Amino acid sequence: MRFHRTLAVALATAGVTLAACGGSSDSGSAGSSTNSSAPSSAPSNSASSSSASSSSTSSSQYPITIEHALGTTVIEAAPERVATVNWANHEVPLALGVVPVGMAAATFGDDDTDGLLPWVKEKLDELGAPTPVLFDETDGIDFEAVADTDPDVILAAYSGLTQEDYDTLSEIAPVVAYPEAPWSTPWREMIEVNSAAIGKAAEGEALIADIEQDIDETVAAHPDIEGKATMFLTHVDTSDLSEVSFYTSHDTRAGFFTDLGLTTPQSVVDASAGEVKFSGTISAEQVDMFDDVQIIVSYGDDELVTALKADPLLSRMPAVANDAIVLLPGTSPIGTAANPTPLAISWVLKDYVDLIDEAAQKSTS
Repeated sequence: MRFHRTLAVALATAGVTLAACGGSSDSGSAGSSTNSSAPSSAPSNSASSSSASSSSTSSSQYPITIEHALGTTVIEAAPERVATVNWANHEVPLALGVVPVGMAAATFGDDDTDGLLPWVKEKLDELGAPTPVLFDETDGIDFEAVADTDPDVILAAYSGLTQEDYDTLSEIAPVVAYPEAPWSTPWREMIEVNSAAIGKAAEGEALIADIEQDIDETVAAHPDIEGKATMFLTHVDTSDLSEVSFYTSHDTRAGFFTDLGLTTPQSVVDASAGEVKFSGTISAEQVDMFDDVQIIVSYGDDELVTALKADPLLSRMPAVANDAIVLLPGTSPIGTAANPTPLAISWVLKDYVDLIDEAAQKSTS
């Protein structure tokens, strides 16, 4: 293993600089290392790691400097061994034909318990690559396992790294953290930051364009969902409905509604105003404020709907009264893919939009 790299904190005198809003050359506020919807090791094969440099990438592009919420990262040369930590960062290099030497094992939505979500497994099969080393992050980042993969760069643009996590990982290899806040990096920015870090910025932009086209074509076939005010209800305890919890527009699940032509209810905007956090909670006694919510998306099953309809307060929500509810099995791939990631979006898009369309038919105009 190697714990010998020291990141340069001064801006490179030459090369590419990717500066994100809120980035700092020193350190940012520490984030949470857990995510309610995110996250067995497999043998490593060095041949499974494709070079991170493409035919369009020249050595003159380096060093690359990336500013982020936890500091400034300098990548001196085109990385050949790419590792990723936390949720879905591995999907960026995979989508661009680069197989990581190590990545986080999937524990949420992994219905066959092989540590891989189906869209990741399909991509590995398409590339003819064996499964990389899978890091068990059940109890946090396995720093020893990451070090053992001997990476040249560690991608974590969408993550919950704390400053301590970042500092420890930086002893192994240059680390690219989130641009602004933990667990809040939109899928486009995840692609932009991670692809730039491996010298594939142009390919990353092309990937974004392809996904956007897929979204546009799918949504165009469902005009009835346009403009529907949609809330992602979360953390619902059917035995105690005294509070209403929801994802804010800072969370990628709720943020994805905009991509689908949906809107964020003004009530959700107001309930989380002035705070950069990915979820909020109000008392059920204030539920009338959500009268502008036309569609509810939530993890759950028919038991959840029954409980909401039986509750004297929550049953007054128009979306509940109209059965305009999209139920996502929380432990299934489709439930997991509601959190948009580079490979998951197209994999789940049609099914997800179909479910939203069904709810839209029942919603108020």
